[in-house]
Amino acid sequence: MKKLIALIMAMAMVLSLAACGSNSSAPAASKDEAASSVAAAEGSASAQAPADSDSDLAYIQEKGVLTVGITDFEPMDYKDENGEWIGFDADMAKLFAESLGVSVEFVEIDWDNKILELDGKSIDCVWNGMTLTDEVLSAMECTEAYLNNAQVAVVNADVADQYQDVDSLADLTFAVESGSAGQAQAVENGLNYTEVQNQAAALMEVAAGTSDAAIIDSLMAAAMVGEGTSYENLTYTVGLNSEEYGVGFRKGSDLAEALDDFFDTCKEDGTLEQIANTYKVQAALVK
Repeated sequence: MKKLIALIMAMAMVLSLAACGSNSSAPAASKDEAASSVAAAEGSASAQAPADSDSDLAYIQEKGVLTVGITDFEPMDYKDENGEWIGFDADMAKLFAESLGVSVEFVEIDWDNKILELDGKSIDCVWNGMTLTDEVLSAMECTEAYLNNAQVAVVNADVADQYQDVDSLADLTFAVESGSAGQAQAVENGLNYTEVQNQAAALMEVAAGTSDAAIIDSLMAAAMVGEGTSYENLTYTVGLNSEEYGVGFRKGSDLAEALDDFFDTCKEDGTLEQIANTYKVQAALVK
């Protein structure tokens, strides 16, 4: 009986040792598999990630689309009869995106929130006849100026001869785009104004008689008011300043330099002037 018990105990010890041996080899195999999985994941991530994580250019090319923040602003960005965005800025943005090997997407933004939209990456650039103000230059990485512009007063044509200088505008109520260079001029000249969503809305206010006048970009005024336009009864009179347009990217973005190079190429091959002629802004091109 004692021999039988001893034999059973001996067999139990052998089985126990076998089980321990099996357990000790399992973790080793798991570590190897985990290491392989991590390496594979890192390899996959590195293959998908841009070569330079600080490069906006790499970020755009990786996601495959350039998202452009705009407002409805003829002749820079506006829709044709088919609902497609066209205009001097829109056409140039399409060509720039094509040169990067990506598609382009236009997103209408609240102009007053353009910097927040840009920094939040809901858009990649602001390309919409944007005046290079001190605020814009400090908050964005901007291109060199590509078009000259000015802010002008738009009034009803039948009373235009009464408004030929800044002093004559003092008693008028103006409609201005919120956060725009037009609003800045209203403030600077001590004019009474109401903020609206965009410059197109400012013109509607004057046409409807709810505002006496509007302050908008001269390039828009040339395209939108007067004979042969939707606002034949309006005209522009007093020029309030002179300014320049640029395109804005996130601060530190390498896309600004890339676009400057693209603009240079388009100047040399005639593309820039050709598109400017299409939208009748050739006289405003920065030489």
